[in-house]
Amino acid sequence: MHLALHPVPASSDGPAHQAPAPDPFDPIAAAHDLAARLTAAAGRGHPGGHAARERQWIRASGLLALSVPREYGGLGASWKTIGDVVRIVARADCALAHLLGLHHVQIAGIRLAGNARQQRRLLFETIEHDVFWGDAMNPLDKRLVARPTAGGYMLDGVKEFASGSVGSDWLTVCAWDPLAHGSLVAVLATQRDGVSVHADRDAFGLRRTDSGTVSFTNVRLTEDDVLQPAGRAPTPRAALRAQVAQLLVTNVYLGLAEGAPDAARGHLRGEAQRWHAASRDAAGAAASRLDDAFARGPDLTRRERGEVAVVVAEAKTVAYNAAIEIGRHALDGTLPVSAAYA
Repeated sequence: MHLALHPVPASSDGPAHQAPAPDPFDPIAAAHDLAARLTAAAGRGHPGGHAARERQWIRASGLLALSVPREYGGLGASWKTIGDVVRIVARADCALAHLLGLHHVQIAGIRLAGNARQQRRLLFETIEHDVFWGDAMNPLDKRLVARPTAGGYMLDGVKEFASGSVGSDWLTVCAWDPLAHGSLVAVLATQRDGVSVHADRDAFGLRRTDSGTVSFTNVRLTEDDVLQPAGRAPTPRAALRAQVAQLLVTNVYLGLAEGAPDAARGHLRGEAQRWHAASRDAAGAAASRLDDAFARGPDLTRRERGEVAVVVAEAKTVAYNAAIEIGRHALDGTLPVSAAYA
């Protein structure tokens, strides 16, 4: 889907009529439409496997452009809005909300760690070709090695628990540089020669998140593919990527908590609403702090980044507890749940 984000200029040949401005895109309405479509889909989430059909629905929704700044053709939405969108989708399907949020985490990584040339190239590419991002970032798995070569690196090895990798267009990759004794972060097209994605993960709670194992065989990385070299410490601003990830997971949890009483149509409504109010307040405060941190740009200090991390962690804890508490009531019979959620 290509979003009509810019008005069409009038023709220079004679007094042509001004082209009508496109209707403003409403991400909240789009999220509700997507959630309704996911809810209506039969058998969602139960069989596991690749969410190919649902990925196309997400593409068609226009929500992949949310976190891309307007100067690159995106929507330039705030993290508050993006969090709200993820939460709305999570009410219907938490796995697909995870996929959508993960996509925006990768875009945040480009914005925070990429240089001006990399941002221009990758963000324009994201909009122009409706790129759906995944990752192979698991830092605990150091079997993927990046050996320095002339003008770049050669990747060999595997990366397990690669979230959103199945069906992705591009990946953010973390690989071990043995010469620098550290990990680098890079980007590459999923279809690049030597990259193989294996849909081999179908664990409980992870179905339909398109997670798998990615193997790399003699995969060439150029220096322009590398967002964060192993020998360069990340700036406080680049380190905000973790807070983006935690905030969006927070909204997945919150969407789960909100979805249970919605499905029960009123049972336990009062108690659930108290949990929801606290969770929404915490998530909103965290999103505002994250937006402020992005606005600080390279002037963001380590202390300020740490303060954001504390607020986001608090919000995640509140949302997680809400999801667990409401889920406990649902499973012990206090909150009747339809068979679709059993």
